[in-house]
Amino acid sequence: MKTDDLHFDLPDTLIATRPAEPRDSARLLVFRRATGLSEHHRVRDLPGLGVLAAGDLMVVNQTRVLPAYVRGTRQATGGRVTGLYLGEPEPGVWRLMLESGGKPQPGETIALDADASLALHTREGGGQWLARLEADAPTLAVLQRTGTTPLPPYIRKQRRQLGDDEVNADDTDRYNTVYAGDDAHARSVAAPTAGLHFTPALLDQLALQGIERAAVDLHVGAGTFAPVRVDDLAQHDMHAEHLSVPAGTLDAMRAARGRGGRVLAVGTTTVRAIESLPDPLPTPTAAGGAYSADTRLFIHPEAGFTFRYTDALLTNFHLPRSTLLALVASLPGVGLDRLLSLYREAIAHGYRFYSYGDAMLIV
Repeated sequence: MKTDDLHFDLPDTLIATRPAEPRDSARLLVFRRATGLSEHHRVRDLPGLGVLAAGDLMVVNQTRVLPAYVRGTRQATGGRVTGLYLGEPEPGVWRLMLESGGKPQPGETIALDADASLALHTREGGGQWLARLEADAPTLAVLQRTGTTPLPPYIRKQRRQLGDDEVNADDTDRYNTVYAGDDAHARSVAAPTAGLHFTPALLDQLALQGIERAAVDLHVGAGTFAPVRVDDLAQHDMHAEHLSVPAGTLDAMRAARGRGGRVLAVGTTTVRAIESLPDPLPTPTAAGGAYSADTRLFIHPEAGFTFRYTDALLTNFHLPRSTLLALVASLPGVGLDRLLSLYREAIAHGYRFYSYGDAMLIV
């Protein structure tokens, strides 16, 4: 499959720069694979659509987004630098992506504030660097003090064009799900965006209907939303992300299967997490409690992948030429042609796209 096959045209006016308020007022395109028909609803309508029943299990990604977007000053030149923190491969060493008007060099120091700086030491590919953190506090505290919400570049660009602030205080809350974990779960540099549509009241309604909820952690990296840059989709080098599936979630998935319940995955990151699990599911004892691993799972239409644990998917509308678009197209009964047809339908109906946009439910 050619990567160009994943292309579609989207008017800039349909790129969401602000989330729906309230969260569950986002629009919802429902595609029923059994009939091939689509419907138009709101996320808040989910309990009344007849797509979930008592005994079904909804699996969500409870990762928390870090304030990973940082600004600094090159001490050698006074030039401004922006960066995206990508992780800490070893204590005190940051991997980050830098943007600068000049060309930073190994050995330079970038000041984040009066008490924290980064000493650049290794240039990696794709604009990435390794840098030593020199600070009065550990990484999380430095990010919380100096960083801001890592909104995707297309949102920041659209906001600039509209004369708005690139990032505002509301984004700290709205770019995290209501069920995101505490600081121990704060390792993502992008949100699991399908989950942004849920409110506590909507979750309570679903629970009253007997729909269970369980959580995984898949810490979202910048590569999740990166466009594929090779012509042949199968040649794409999939990035690695760390996942952890608690013992309780393993038990809940096994119990749902045992009673004939279906599993609704909330977001493609959840799909990557649960479809990376072994088959059969490990018992918590065998897994030592939680199941943890790094995954490079790349699901695309020509991979011949068999979905073992995902019966339905709630997802946002994704970027063209992205691995996420390829994943959704791979679901049984979907396919790329039908998915792109649904995208054209969403565009014709004025749905809002991407991270702060509307949603699609495939059942």
